[in-house]
Amino acid sequence: MDTPPSPTDARDLPSLLSDISALEQLADEWPEELRNAANARGEAIDALNAEAFKRLIKSLKEAPDFGPALKNAAADEIVYTVLRRHGILKPTLFERVEEALESIRPMLASHGGDVELVAVELPRVTVRFLGACDGCPASALTFYSGVKTAIQNYVPEATEIKQAKGLGGGDGVQFVSPFASFQKDGWTETLDLDDLPDGATQALDVNEESVLLSRFGDKVTCFSNNCAHMGMRLDDGVVEEGLITCPFHGFRYSLESGECLTAPEVQLQPHGVRVIKNIIEVRLIK
Repeated sequence: MDTPPSPTDARDLPSLLSDISALEQLADEWPEELRNAANARGEAIDALNAEAFKRLIKSLKEAPDFGPALKNAAADEIVYTVLRRHGILKPTLFERVEEALESIRPMLASHGGDVELVAVELPRVTVRFLGACDGCPASALTFYSGVKTAIQNYVPEATEIKQAKGLGGGDGVQFVSPFASFQKDGWTETLDLDDLPDGATQALDVNEESVLLSRFGDKVTCFSNNCAHMGMRLDDGVVEEGLITCPFHGFRYSLESGECLTAPEVQLQPHGVRVIKNIIEVRLIK
C-alpha cells in the first residue's frame, strides 16, 4: 500500500500555480480544436468540484462550530485559493480594494507611477501614490478621476477615499494626469504657454467655469477658482511662492498640488490640463 505523503512532501501554493501556468502555456501550442477540448474538460471538472464544495458546505452548516472551523481551514492559503475560485468564500474587503487599484495600475505605470493601499477602516480607505505620481502636479486629478472612482466602483460602502502623504520619490509628470491624457474629447484651448510665465497664476473662464492656471517650470496645473471652504472665488487672493490665500477666510492652498495647508482634509477641485503644440488645453472634470 502506498505511504501517504509526509508534511515535508506537501506542495506550496506558488509551485502548484506554477504547474498550472506551465500546462496552460504548453496548451497554447496545440491546434485550436485540441485547446478547446482541453478547456472544456477543465471547465467541466471545475463545475463538478464547485458543485461538490457547495453541497459539502451546505451539509455541514448546521454542525456545531462550523463557522470557526471553516474560518480556521480557510487560513490555509491553498484551501482559501480553491474556495475563492469556486465562489464558496467571497473576496475580503482588502481584496476588493486591491482589485480596484489593480484595475488602474496599468494606466499609472504608463506614466511611471503606482498606488498602494495604506489602510481600510470603513467607511474610509486611505491610499498613497508612488513613483512619478508622488508629488506630481496632476496627482489631484489622478486621485479624483482614477483612484477614487475605481475604489467607489468596486467598494460602494467606502464613502471616504483619502490620500496619504507620499514618500517624496517622484520626479513629476509634465502637464497632465494619465487619466486626463487617455480622454480624447472635451478639451478646450486656452492660453499660449508663453503667455503664462513661470511662477504665474491666471484666472480665466473655460466653458462658463472660472479656473486657475498656474505654471511651475515645465509643469502646468488647473484648479477650479473656488475655495474648498465655502466656494468663494480665489482670484483676488494673494499669490506667493506657489501658494494662494483665500481673500475671504484665509484658507491657503498649494497651486501646484491643490492641497489645503489650512485644512488638510480638503483640497481644490482639479481639472485636466495638457500642452499641445505650445497651447494649454483644459478638460473640465465635473
